[in-house]
Parts: sequence; C-alpha cells; structure tokens
Amino acid sequence: MNLQTVAENLRKNKMEAYVVSDRKAAYDKVKELLHIGDVVSVGGSLTLDECGILSLLRNGDYTFLDRYEQGLSREQISEIYRKSFLADCYLCSSNAVTEDGVLYNVDGNSNRVTAIGYGPKSVILVVGKNKIVKDLDEAIYRVKTIAAPINAKRLNCATPCAKIGHCISLDTCEHPEMTDGCHTSGRVCCNYLISAQQRHEGRVKVILVDEDLGL
Repeated sequence: MNLQTVAENLRKNKMEAYVVSDRKAAYDKVKELLHIGDVVSVGGSLTLDECGILSLLRNGDYTFLDRYEQGLSREQISEIYRKSFLADCYLCSSNAVTEDGVLYNVDGNSNRVTAIGYGPKSVILVVGKNKIVKDLDEAIYRVKTIAAPINAKRLNCATPCAKIGHCISLDTCEHPEMTDGCHTSGRVCCNYLISAQQRHEGRVKVILVDEDLGL
C-alpha cells in the first residue's frame, strides 16, 4: 500500500498526516509544524536524529527539554520525562503504523507511550516507510523481531532478544501473544499502546517519510 493511502486512513482516525519524500523534507515539515518559543520534548528515537530534528530543537528557537544533554543524572532525566507531559509539542517515532491508520508502540520506561496517549498539546511522529505494516499482527511481529531486539542490544539490556535477535516468545509459545516475552529485569517491552481513532482531532500528527528510517 502506498503512503498516501496510509495517510488517508490516519486522517479518518482523526490524526493529521503528511507524506514527504525524504528526511530533509521531514525536517522541513517538523519545522513548519512547530512554533517559535514552544516547549518541546522527545522520546527516544533514532529517526529524529537521522532527520536532523534534534539539532533543530537545539538551535535556540525552542525551549527544549533535552533528555540527551551531557551530564544528566538518572533523576534529572526522569524529571524531564515528567515535564514532557506539559510540553507544547512532543516528538518521537512509532514502532509501526498499520495500513488502516493505527499506531502501535511498545516501551520499557513508558514515557513515550504515555506522552503519545495524553499530556502534550501536540504530538508529532516521524515514521519511515519501513515501519508500515499490514495490520496489528504484523506490527506485533515487527516489534518482536526488529525493534525490541535491536533496541535491547543498543541499550545493553540483558534480555534474550538482545542475544538471539528475536523475542523468546517466538520460541517458547505456540501462538505468541502481544505481551508474551521474557521475565528479565531489563525487559524493554512493558507497556503497549494502540492508537486508533482519536478523540482530540489533529493533536496527533504523523509524518510518513518515503525512506527507511530508524528501527
């Protein structure tokens, strides 16, 4: 399915949706959607970094609650997570977007899924075409085989998926369900958010990029 059709289905679910050609165009669209002086925050996202959006947020035009600032303690980072819920705009990516316009996201700390669901006045998700899936079953499988294992390895989490490259539930469960997985303390799949039709129309904005980005 082409990105324009996915965008149309996102709009049917009361989200704003835009299709852009590449990461530079995604950068430009984010800049267009932001307002000078906005309080902005981000979820953990390689996509935002790949698009240069973190540099945009640090240019002085915005009050950036920067979770990546050097020297922050764990407590200071947690405080940024909490302050993010009152931000004018929250930026992140999505683990998957279904063809019928549903967002699927899974978190460990869960600051991102919480902010997507409620809090910030506006949420902007930048999503590469590699994250478009047919349905929720494919979204669940994508997280278990791509997003979670790579993130766990990148973050040095001592989980089975970091070692074997996929969720252990695919080996131990005959029919793995969404929440099946390991029971380690470093588990990265703790809270699950499915964003279907929105009550607050236009709060969630999805930029679909015709390029592979992120995990």
